[in-house]
Amino acid sequence: MPAIPSLDETHLQAVCDVLGDTGLGLTGSEIGKHLHACNIPDPFPSQTKRHRLFEALVKKQRQDECANNIFAFIKRVLSPALYHQNPIRHAELVVLVNKPLSFSGYQISEAGEIIPVKATRTLSQAEERAGRLQAALQRRNVHADILKFCKAELIQQNYFHAVLEATKSVSQKIRDKTGLPGDGGELANRAFALGQTGIPFLAFNSLQTDTEKSEQSGLMNIFIGVFGAFRNVTAHGPKISWNMTEQDALDLLTTISLLHRRLDAAIRTGKPV
Repeated sequence: MPAIPSLDETHLQAVCDVLGDTGLGLTGSEIGKHLHACNIPDPFPSQTKRHRLFEALVKKQRQDECANNIFAFIKRVLSPALYHQNPIRHAELVVLVNKPLSFSGYQISEAGEIIPVKATRTLSQAEERAGRLQAALQRRNVHADILKFCKAELIQQNYFHAVLEATKSVSQKIRDKTGLPGDGGELANRAFALGQTGIPFLAFNSLQTDTEKSEQSGLMNIFIGVFGAFRNVTAHGPKISWNMTEQDALDLLTTISLLHRRLDAAIRTGKPV
């Protein structure tokens, strides 16, 4: 195999910071096991994980005068097979490692292969190429309309406005399918409520049985609940007062993905506006 040019040591340090992260990265025993399997000496096993890993890899790279063994280690620790029970963790680690790797002109593919790419020159390019939340959403196969409506916010990891834009996309789709004006919970109630006639503007099923009518009402309440709990708060409250964590955003956007899929399959009944 041809020699791979050595990685910039600052980029390698950033990779080790990710792989040695206490929350998402490798455990101390995993680091020792993988270093041993790759025949890389572990000179400082008592140091913190990120420093231990960096000292081991940078010493090997300097000795080899190339990055071949470094890449072999990265490929090994990010092999998709190791994460078959936790694919979300794998996706997040790959995204985070790809950020510093991109500055050296490399990326890890979904299959775990390291491939050459055009080197990143700015932080904004790195964020666009490897948005953490976006990768997790893609792993969950969320509806394409969510990524379309909040792409810029996801690239910036702006959870607050990503959620706001995603809820707007639901309202827009309801308006497009019904011709109704309005927004939020009021719009959802008008679009999906059975009312006195038992005929909504949009039907999620044939509405022939009590079970189907209950499903119609239940889904309507989910729409109203999402708008009430998130759209109204995020639209009218200052961002600093809204505690939107990454996990909250991921779960909510996945829920909104379900709403989009049910909207896509909903039938316009012909009830006049």
